[in-house]
Amino acid sequence: MILSPTRARLMAAVASAFVLATPGARADDHETKEAWRLFVADHTQPVVRAIDFADGKELGRYDIKGYAALTVSASGQTVFAAQSEQDIVHIIKTGIGFSDHGEHRDVEVSDAALLPVAIEGKRPAHVVPHDDHAIIFYDRGGKADIIDEAALLEGKAQVRAIDTTKPHHGVAVSMGRHVLVSVPDTEIEPKPDELPPRVGLRVIDEKGGQIGEISKCTDLHGEATSARLVAFGCKEGVLVARPGGIDGPKLTMLPYPSDFPKGYTGTLLGGKAMQFFLGNYGEDKVVLIDPDSSEPYRLITLPTRRVDFLLDPATPANAYILTEDGDLHVVDVIKGEILRKGRVTEPYSKDGHWRDPRPRLAAADGQIVITDPRHSLIRVIDAETLKETRTIPIEGQPFAIVAVGGSGASH
Repeated sequence: MILSPTRARLMAAVASAFVLATPGARADDHETKEAWRLFVADHTQPVVRAIDFADGKELGRYDIKGYAALTVSASGQTVFAAQSEQDIVHIIKTGIGFSDHGEHRDVEVSDAALLPVAIEGKRPAHVVPHDDHAIIFYDRGGKADIIDEAALLEGKAQVRAIDTTKPHHGVAVSMGRHVLVSVPDTEIEPKPDELPPRVGLRVIDEKGGQIGEISKCTDLHGEATSARLVAFGCKEGVLVARPGGIDGPKLTMLPYPSDFPKGYTGTLLGGKAMQFFLGNYGEDKVVLIDPDSSEPYRLITLPTRRVDFLLDPATPANAYILTEDGDLHVVDVIKGEILRKGRVTEPYSKDGHWRDPRPRLAAADGQIVITDPRHSLIRVIDAETLKETRTIPIEGQPFAIVAVGGSGASH
């Protein structure tokens, strides 16, 4: 079989990731320790729970103020619980930290805890983690805050605000010393209960000044980082930002192919060990995006509408897609096809309110975890067989879920 340049690059990246993940032949005196924790927000109760993945025991219950979306920091040391309807973001210390030591990394495990500092702003929506900080975007605040994680862990808030022109449902992403910020339509006056649409993306420097022209991106929604690239979903295509040195990031639009059905991408995930993006394309399709390929898009049609999807951090070639019929699909991102599927929940229709309780996915210790709010369960699924290996009962309606953990040396 002759591999395309794109597929060859991806397979080389998988091989490299495997080599890096394989322990060296030299024995040492470090004891290997593994720790995984789940953080689960309830759909109706203002609470986030910390769960030990190994035994399913509750490690902590943290009372917050409302419905929360959960985002893990880049380091995995904190979880941001953004409560848009309560104008507040609480931060939870995960109690799992890693430090790199060249040929190995150390893991330190401590108690999880709700940190004593909370970040307030008008309708916090997107939280985007990067390196040692996260950016919180406020839909109705006309600003975004860059939050230093180290200060949070010390119980302090170290914040740098960025002007976002005017209130809108947008996003801000850091890229080196620059920040990429969505741009609202300033020429229209929306109704009092509405926000203006997004029309593009701009680059700002450390002083808050704009660099270059605004790049068009109609109805900008969804962002992801992969390797050194950042991608944004637009009506016209996917806008990709590349590092550009002192002159700031360079923005390039990847138009959707002319033979694609009507639709666009509004949610994106970025590969970690490989440079690629996975996005939705309407409700019943997904698209694989390789920005360096002459044909960057590969479309995959699903049997029913997508409920949630996930990239496997431990197996870079795998993506998992849960559809409303209750099937979990394994997608090979190199081949661009569905490999297998298995029934993991009862059907959860996407009809009804967009915020109705439906399953959400996470990955922990090589397994897939799925919230099942209808049955007050977390289901643990073997990634190879797609068979349920166990369940974790949880009070209420478990909804949003993130997993934090891994293995490392313990001294």
